[in-house]
Amino acid sequence: MKKYLVMLVLGSLLFSTAGAYAQVLTGRQLDKAVNTAVKAKTKELKKGKWILTGTSLPLETALERHYKTLLGSDNEEIVANVGMCQSLNVCSSQAQNNALITYASSAGSYIRGRVTSDMFNNASAKVPEEFDKFYAAYERLISQEIKGDVLLSIAFEKPHKKGGGREYQAHYIVNADKAAEKRMRAYQLATQETNLAQQYAEKVSEFVKEGFK
Repeated sequence: MKKYLVMLVLGSLLFSTAGAYAQVLTGRQLDKAVNTAVKAKTKELKKGKWILTGTSLPLETALERHYKTLLGSDNEEIVANVGMCQSLNVCSSQAQNNALITYASSAGSYIRGRVTSDMFNNASAKVPEEFDKFYAAYERLISQEIKGDVLLSIAFEKPHKKGGGREYQAHYIVNADKAAEKRMRAYQLATQETNLAQQYAEKVSEFVKEGFK
């Protein structure tokens, strides 16, 4: 889960929408990666007719700051899109909610996949019903726990193609270490809330910790 969505930064060269690990860059490597990211994102934004919002900085300066923060430290990126909103306040609120849901859903899917493949032989054995309650609680609690650490870094908007509103795209940054702490706390609370059997809880805990690597 480290560098969650960070691979999105370098466009088709280095990014994917899945949580992919990328090492922290420094010096010339960082400068080169940031420069590549800024060029790729600038091209994408102009093609999509997106406009930088929420800052008076020039586009390339704002992008450079964003990518230096993202790639120069052990951070994770969450990208959230809002298809239609009326005001920037509403756009921002919806985008943050979408970002939290996206992050929690990805973390939950990772655990669900490991449980299914490693503990129950790819669903050849019936997974106990208590796991469905655990997954739901885990994702909900992650959203609650991590909310204060998901920080808006840069955002873009454009008029909605049908008029009467706007589209909005926000890029959030969260520190990977803080995110790991919050996912572990969410796991602990979810096991208590759903009374996940101890024989399962210990193994699931291993999966949660493996996701930090």
